[in-house]
Formats: sequence, structure tokens, C-alpha cells
Amino acid sequence: MHPKHYRRMSKVQWSTVEEKLYELGPANLSNREILSLLISPGIHDKSAEEIAADIIEEFRNYEGLADQPLEKFLKIKGMGKSKVVRLAAAMEFAKRWVDMAVNKLKYDQELHREVFGCL
Repeated sequence: MHPKHYRRMSKVQWSTVEEKLYELGPANLSNREILSLLISPGIHDKSAEEIAADIIEEFRNYEGLADQPLEKFLKIKGMGKSKVVRLAAAMEFAKRWVDMAVNKLKYDQELHREVFGCL
């Protein structure tokens, strides 16, 4: 979805993170909310957002998440094998996307050097 399709932020309360994303776009979600979408649903006594908060507290940041063996995620209450696998797949997808963007930037810089003889 293109950002212009999203509504402006308001004081609306959403019943789900999915609704909030759909209305405002992913850029308007917190790290906890985005992570909760990847690991939902929660468990009987803990929401996906609470589990996401535990993950962020445990690993501190995205870099900390990426460097962990999958088994460490299993130690967090509410994180089963299926959720850990989904999270690992999302991180790999993000890594590949970044790699693609970096390679494109390098190609563009090389092309600019060839055409203009600088950079």
C-alpha cells in the first residue's frame, strides 16, 4: 500500500494492531507492535504484544535479535517453535531486502562513476 492510502493519525483506539496498521500504515507502529504481528497469536495468559515486549527487553534491539540462536527465543514464555521459525524467516527476509538495496546502490554508484567519471 502506498502511504497516501493511510489515514492521518488520530486519537482512535484500535481493537487490534492489524487494524492500526491497516488504518495508519506500518511506519506508525511501534517496534513492539510490529514484532507482535510476526509472533501472534499470544497465549492464554499473555498477549502477543506482551510477548513482543519480553523479547525486546531480553535482546534490547533489532541487532540483538538478529544475532541470537533460535533456541534462545524458545526460553521466552509464549514463544514456541512455530513463532520462532516465523520470526527467523522475517529476519532473513529483511536481511535479503537490505542486501538487495545495498547492491542496487553500489550498482548505481558504479554506473554514475562510468557515466560521469567521479564519486
